[in-house]
Amino acid sequence: MLQRVLQPLRKYSRIYDFAQWFYRRHAPEPGTIVLTQRRVYVLPSRQGLVFGTSMVVMLIGSINYNLSLGYVLTFLLTGMGVVSILHTFRNLARLAVSPGRVDPVFAGEVAQFHVHIENPDRHDRFSLVLTCKGEMVSCDIPAQRVGVVVIRQRAQKRGWMPLERVTLETRYPLGLTRAWSYVRPEMRALVYPTPDDALLPMPQARPEAGDAISVGSGSDDFFGLRTYQPSDSPRHVAWKAAARTDTPLTKVFIGRAASELWFDFDDMPQGFDTEARLSRLSRWVLLATQSGARYGLRLPGTQIPLGDGEGHREACLRTLALFERA
Repeated sequence: MLQRVLQPLRKYSRIYDFAQWFYRRHAPEPGTIVLTQRRVYVLPSRQGLVFGTSMVVMLIGSINYNLSLGYVLTFLLTGMGVVSILHTFRNLARLAVSPGRVDPVFAGEVAQFHVHIENPDRHDRFSLVLTCKGEMVSCDIPAQRVGVVVIRQRAQKRGWMPLERVTLETRYPLGLTRAWSYVRPEMRALVYPTPDDALLPMPQARPEAGDAISVGSGSDDFFGLRTYQPSDSPRHVAWKAAARTDTPLTKVFIGRAASELWFDFDDMPQGFDTEARLSRLSRWVLLATQSGARYGLRLPGTQIPLGDGEGHREACLRTLALFERA
């Protein structure tokens, strides 16, 4: 009775062990990945199968007609094919794959993963092909050198985008045999929200935050563009920008004391969802950085104080990329 109860548990435990082994094998691997002999797989390619079939036909013909030269040619070509298997395997074995640099990108752009491939042996490696989600990159690695291969993947949404499993393969030297291995370096790219096409908002004082800045329009610095209003002076109309967009736009000038901005998640239009709000905030961060203004960012549960420069820009974009609304 007890064995009947435990038998299904043993069965499912084996399935669980297999699933653990399978997913652990395809999980990101930290550090350097060395392609040992157990990680390299070798099988005949389509051309190799045709070549092998041709050798069998030639051998049968030589036997039937007792052709000495047929035997010589058949065994010579077969020997070359067998030796090419060893060269194909050696062209991939003992390579070391390690992660490199990954720069942040905006959603919709192409992320570039720099993968380092080290060749520790004294012979060159030729015709290496890296494939990841349909993207293929080929390279050659000289002896005792490190090559850098750039794998490009399009970022679909904001947040962290990990590098998927990469297939490293070769068919050198004759193309009769395919040797391949699977690697997944621990790499990920930070994807910022896609900026929309909104203009930078006018500065607004926030008494509760202790802001004591002037919010009136001035004539010191160019601040940005906004939609034309009938009361605007014709001298401030951006004629070139209006010709490109077919929309009348007005140049806005402010005093230096009014160059501090607060970008608040809750100040977005009510019809905006979370992603639309983050896209507009991302656009404002870029425009404020270009204009040299000091700005801060407010998100539910997070606040970045006033600042400027590239470091402040990266901190704000990173916060927007990793924002999760409770």
